Parts: sequence; structure tokens; C-alpha cells
Amino acid sequence: MKKTIFVGDLHLSADRPDITQAFVYFLNHGLDDAEALYIIGDLFEVWMGDDIAESFSVAIADAIKMVSNTLPVYFIHGNRDFMVGKQFCQRAGMQVLPEVYCIDLYGVNTVILHGDSLCTLDVDYQRFRRFRSFRVVRWLYARLPKKTRLNIAAKIRQKSVQGNQQKHYEIMDVEPSAVTALLASTGCQRMIHGHTHRPAIHQLSATHQRVVVGDWYTQGSVLNVNEHGCELVTLPFSDTK
Repeated sequence: MKKTIFVGDLHLSADRPDITQAFVYFLNHGLDDAEALYIIGDLFEVWMGDDIAESFSVAIADAIKMVSNTLPVYFIHGNRDFMVGKQFCQRAGMQVLPEVYCIDLYGVNTVILHGDSLCTLDVDYQRFRRFRSFRVVRWLYARLPKKTRLNIAAKIRQKSVQGNQQKHYEIMDVEPSAVTALLASTGCQRMIHGHTHRPAIHQLSATHQRVVVGDWYTQGSVLNVNEHGCELVTLPFSDTK
């Protein structure tokens, strides 16, 4: 049966080769009957610019490119990889989608996004998110010396870990009113997002649904969508060796 596949929050990095290995294995063996692959943010743990991409990311781009030769691969930026640019996406054959994207998915109007914009109770993060969304900020950042950007990346990663440990569960999760507002404004019955690392299928009402893809820290996580609905599937790393 034909299906559309979603993944997100892989957080690929040079110091976690096991995740990279699992993802490449998935790309090579896990897309049978797929009509499209959506990567909905945080493909990488951190991305400081296409010009200073780590060497392992070249292999990732080439593996995705092989997939894009046979089916469309779509990409939505996440909060960790919002600086992924045209150069990498072109090499990987990925089609970049807007931050919020609506599609008729097997007869169900579906809105797709990374999900960080829905965590509206995290005021500090939302302030930073608005700041880095300015085009001039990205332009200036891309022109900083490479060493400076790498140092910023290290500090962002460290600060993120420390900050998340101090935040309450509710603050780091999506805010229900933000979910309701986005479904209403887009006229969609289903929402698919990541970011929270809390995979689940939430039945909000008889007609509305929120589906969360899982992260890839301890195992792979894939969302399959077909004409019958949604299914979350885990991929143990031991099966990808």
C-alpha cells in the first residue's frame, strides 16, 4: 500500500555515528512503497552554515540524493538546522518547504511543521526565534568568521542542554491553544510536527488529530501515513547494523 513517510529530530552529528548509520540504513531499506519522504526539522544537531558543514554531512547529502532520484524528498527547517542553505539542499535533492505547509494527504487536509512555534509558553525561546528569523540577522551571521560560528554553535548546544534541564515539561511542550489556532487558521483536520521528542497520536476531537514524530536519540522513529491513517514505527538501532 502506498504511503507517505515523515521523520524528524534526528540530530545527526559527528559524535553520534550510530544515528547516522541508522538513518542511512533507513534511507536504503525503509522506503518501500513510499510516495514521498518528509524531513520535518532538526535533521542535524547543529548547522552553522553550508560552507563549514562537517565532513560526515556530505555522506548524508549523498544518501538523501539517492532517494530523491526515485521519490520526492521534502525538508522543513528546525530550530537546530535553520541555517541549512540552498547548497546543501541542492546536493541532497531536497525540496525546501515553508515553515508551515498544508497538503491534502490521502483526503485529509494536513498541516506540517517542525513544531517549535507551538511552544509558546517558552517565552525566552520564542524571543530568540523571532530574532533569528530576521533575514538581516541570518545575512550577518553567515558572514561571521568560521571559527566564530563554530564557537557560537558549541555555546548554543551547551546552553540548550542546560536550559532544557531547568524547564518544566509544560513549557517545553506545545501549547494547546496554539495548536487549535493553527488548525483553525489553516482549515486542516490533522497536524504533523516534531520538536518535542514525544511521539504520539493525539485524537483532539472526532475530526481533528495531532501527530508527533519521535526523535532518533536511542532508536529510529518513523511516521507512516496512508489512506487508512497514521502509524508510528520504532526502528531499533540493533536492526540497522
